[in-house]
Amino acid sequence: MSDQLRPRASLRTAVVWEVLKDALERRVKATGREALDVLDTGGGTGNFAVPVARLGHRVTVVDPSPNALFALERRAEEAGVADRVRGVQGDILGLFEVVDRVGYDAVLCHGVLEYVDDPAEGVRNAVEALRPAGALSLLGAGLGGAVLARALAGHFAEARQALADPTGRWGDGDPVPRRFTADQLTGLVDDAGIEVGAVHGVRVFADLVPGVLVDTEPGATEELLRLEAAVAELPAFHAVATQLHVLGEKRA
Repeated sequence: MSDQLRPRASLRTAVVWEVLKDALERRVKATGREALDVLDTGGGTGNFAVPVARLGHRVTVVDPSPNALFALERRAEEAGVADRVRGVQGDILGLFEVVDRVGYDAVLCHGVLEYVDDPAEGVRNAVEALRPAGALSLLGAGLGGAVLARALAGHFAEARQALADPTGRWGDGDPVPRRFTADQLTGLVDDAGIEVGAVHGVRVFADLVPGVLVDTEPGATEELLRLEAAVAELPAFHAVATQLHVLGEKRA
């Protein structure tokens, strides 16, 4: 079954995938080329790279994990897009040791900035890899979603800690090194030369709804997906989203 068809995977990726597909379609029309060059930084096993390749685009995945890149290769072969997916070991802070500058029509930077020492440098490198007017898709962990989740779990001190901590961590056991507000992410991309087109809240409700309800209630998954799509662009819900997605275009 395709990742895009699995209920759990859909709840995690549906909003970003629909936005990304639209952005790639716009780049196709703008460039006049059917196949784009897409860079997926931290793309791992190909959750987005393989579906993008299925659209006919050429995708380069940069990831530090050789195991992830091996899984990516196998996944691309199974999907019939091995000729359009290339995996390269590396990371976003050393990006131009493995890929060219100004070589891509779109760059995906999903779940990367949380784990790098210098998020601003990471964004600058992602933007420098773009051709003029290229599209940047940036996905980062949201501060508000973590605060809400800790509070709803009864961990009130940890929720308060996340609010006070400069990196948005709720304690030593927090597996996420850094979280962001929407203003922080848009500030990073703006400073790097990106014109912000849209901001989306991702997994606003999906991580709060009991899994048994989604799995057993008829039609629950589809309705939850519709609800997530309906609130994604509403700023009032960005403050409680588990993840934040920023889509923008490189300034000329």
